[in-house]
Amino acid sequence: MSPRGEAARPADTSSADVNGTASYVYGIVPVDVEVEPGTEGVGEPGGQVGLVTFGEIAALVSDVRADRPLGRPRDLRAHQTLLDQTAAEVPVLPFRFGAVLTGSDAVLEELLKPYHDAFVDALREVEGRTQYVVNARYDERTILREVLEENEEAATLRDRIAGLPEDATRNERMRLGEIIEHAIAGKRETDTATVLEALSDVCEQLVVRDVGHEREAAHVAALVERDRQAEFEQAVDELARRWSGRVEVRLLGPMAPYDFVGTA
Repeated sequence: MSPRGEAARPADTSSADVNGTASYVYGIVPVDVEVEPGTEGVGEPGGQVGLVTFGEIAALVSDVRADRPLGRPRDLRAHQTLLDQTAAEVPVLPFRFGAVLTGSDAVLEELLKPYHDAFVDALREVEGRTQYVVNARYDERTILREVLEENEEAATLRDRIAGLPEDATRNERMRLGEIIEHAIAGKRETDTATVLEALSDVCEQLVVRDVGHEREAAHVAALVERDRQAEFEQAVDELARRWSGRVEVRLLGPMAPYDFVGTA
């Protein structure tokens, strides 16, 4: 994607009733954006990505077969790749995977016209910014050792069930699991706060994501000014060094600002 001076033509996705196709919507961009020829989107084969425009905004769209459900890994990758590549060049409001309307007329009348002003305001909010996701996960042995060292009951239960059959120690094992789960939840709260504190000065906004794994220490999305990306990445690297051996820190991005727009 790149800015351009003249308005783009709407994609030819006018009627699912006539030709069996519908319009898949990826997101909203400024109207002065053009799509590189040959850009493919979701579907098999991938539909050619185009634009439906109105006023100051445009919808990124492609044709999809109305009778063929989406949802394969290839479709999700195509959706995310297009949005992330677009976000690297221009502001974009990403839609969640699977947004389909009957055709370009519906995109215009049901999406662009009624929400034009809101989309314009939202694009201004993310202009010059990109999203990163910080995913921190505990080292299993290290975090269990911490819990056992800090919790006398947990250590006692661990010693009591060592070497005994599971059936004979079912209650003790359940209690030990509860203690460990509760202790890790408390550590996660503390460590998530540490991430927020470490990154708050090098980004515009932070959002705490839901936990996706029992050993997650933190899962945080950050909206970062493009001219501060190196500074932000350095702050994450420093956090990873501080937690080396205890928590593995992964940084995903830059990507489209999924967590910071209402259309995400």
